[in-house]
Amino acid sequence: MTQNVPSKTLPFLPFVRSEIDEETIQGVADVLRSGWITTGPQNQQFEAELSAYCGGRPVRTFNSGTATMEIGLRIAGVGEGDEVITTPMTWVSTSNVIIETGATPVFADIDPVTRNIDLDLLEKAITPRTKAILPVYLSGLPVDMDRLYGIAREHGLRVIEDAAQAFGSSWRGQKIGAFGDIVSFSFHANKNVTSIEGGALVLNNEEEAVLAQKYRLQGITRTGFDGMDCDLLGGKYNLTDVAARVGLGQLKHVERFTEQRRELARAYFESFANGAAVRTGVQLPVQNFTDSNWHMFQIALPLERLSLTRAEFMGQMKERGIGTGVHYPALHLFTLYRGRGFHEGMFPHAEKYGASTVTLPLFTQMNQDDVTRVVQAVDEICAAHAI
Repeated sequence: MTQNVPSKTLPFLPFVRSEIDEETIQGVADVLRSGWITTGPQNQQFEAELSAYCGGRPVRTFNSGTATMEIGLRIAGVGEGDEVITTPMTWVSTSNVIIETGATPVFADIDPVTRNIDLDLLEKAITPRTKAILPVYLSGLPVDMDRLYGIAREHGLRVIEDAAQAFGSSWRGQKIGAFGDIVSFSFHANKNVTSIEGGALVLNNEEEAVLAQKYRLQGITRTGFDGMDCDLLGGKYNLTDVAARVGLGQLKHVERFTEQRRELARAYFESFANGAAVRTGVQLPVQNFTDSNWHMFQIALPLERLSLTRAEFMGQMKERGIGTGVHYPALHLFTLYRGRGFHEGMFPHAEKYGASTVTLPLFTQMNQDDVTRVVQAVDEICAAHAI
């Protein structure tokens, strides 16, 4: 592969692609043949290995990372009349689940450098009705965990971490999930570790784990061969053994996945250095190769200095055979949230970033040539449309 080959002769490069090995594929076939395809022994093993990964803390799996956040909030006692502080720069499920519990989402703007929630603004948003904090680790980059939990302790607040993108990330040598309060992971198909669809909730003790199990399956408790009771309103959120087997196969590679992503991120920074895009004003993410798992590599376009829109930029990338994404629009500007009183100008950093962010390809099957190809395309487009 060389830079002189026309992009139309190269295969399309998506912004994400899961890596699933042949052993896992064969393992899924074995599960299908076993006759036990819903929640069963594979799920039990998956939970056990996730618990070991998280330092022995109790872990329960669910069918999505959205379910894990909602159940995490409920376990923390969040409900009608409470407020939960979170970021407007996230997938909309983060705040939707707050509403599902009957609580009110309260947003604090992002730090324009890290793109995570600004902890100074978070602390200022605390009121007597605040029950919990729901931080998000955008692209796998944690917030300042010491400061976060210091604020929570000072104000007597629960923390439900939206670590959907942060499996494999760490803070000062400790894995995300191995410490803290309630931690929610996603294993969606676009995550670093996937079970196709699914998620996991890391809990503080067995009491919370039992409560999570009840919420996961209709509030039911079974005893003996025929004993059954329902003492709370649960749902249907269990993970199948087919999905769990995929997750088990992925767990074997998590350290390699993380290191490969970090190497690709390093290659991006090296390729972007002093190029046309950076000279035009393209903003790169924070260079953190210790804590972040590099779930995504996101740039922010200097739209005020370019003669094209973000959609046009993405279209030109696609013409060059390169896929891109948007993660995320500022969610308080969605119709649902405008109807709750949110509007432009409330969170200017999130609004600016949400209007200009573009996610570039980053997945383990990529190589240096792929990174060079992406950066060359960004440079060419920015140079051609610089004002």
